[in-house]
Amino acid sequence: MNFLRRRFSDPNSLGNVPNGYFQNIGSDDTREKTLAAASVPPKRDLGFLSSLTTGKQQERTKCKTLLVIDDQHTDWPKYFRGKKIHGEFDIRVEQAEFCELNLAAYEDGGVTVDLRGHRQGQKIVRTFKPDFVLVRQHTRSMEVQEDWKNIVIGFQYGNIPSINSWQAIYNFMDKPWVFAQLTKMLEKHGRDRFPLIDQAFYPNHKEMVSLYSVSSLCLSVSLRPEFMA
Repeated sequence: MNFLRRRFSDPNSLGNVPNGYFQNIGSDDTREKTLAAASVPPKRDLGFLSSLTTGKQQERTKCKTLLVIDDQHTDWPKYFRGKKIHGEFDIRVEQAEFCELNLAAYEDGGVTVDLRGHRQGQKIVRTFKPDFVLVRQHTRSMEVQEDWKNIVIGFQYGNIPSINSWQAIYNFMDKPWVFAQLTKMLEKHGRDRFPLIDQAFYPNHKEMVSLYSVSSLCLSVSLRPEFMA
């Protein structure tokens, strides 16, 4: 306080001092209020960011995302509307076809799915992390570029559970591979207990045509009169 009095003892220096500046200077109440205000740390008001973070945490803990891979002829969300897992978690349903999906899989972060499609003439773009996948669409068909093996591998890489298992879905992408597994069961149980329709496998259509031509030629030769007893 003596320093302030000496500092402003010059009459010329008081011209710029506001009125009432020295009214309560030096009082005990003023000093206590000033020290109390300085000792309280300023509040950090995160505002919108705080509520956004809390909302995301609650959504992750109270909601599970089910991805249904199927065409739009079946409305899968209505079958899960109002349902809960263990009476606690809501079920959020995302429905899409294989052709509308892209993904990135990480060994410790699950799978992030990028959905880009059209619903009722409107383009939709969404990104989410599925907790479970229900596959109701063929992963391979006769259409051009209808092979979604890379998507199946991505879900398996991210360890996302599914029905059926990704291993079974991967194996069923090639029907001859499946039939080969069935023939093992035929050998084990016998044709009487495990009958199978006779099939043949050709690596390509050229082999099939050439072998068919050879077998047809052998059959025609064997039926000629000079070769018959």
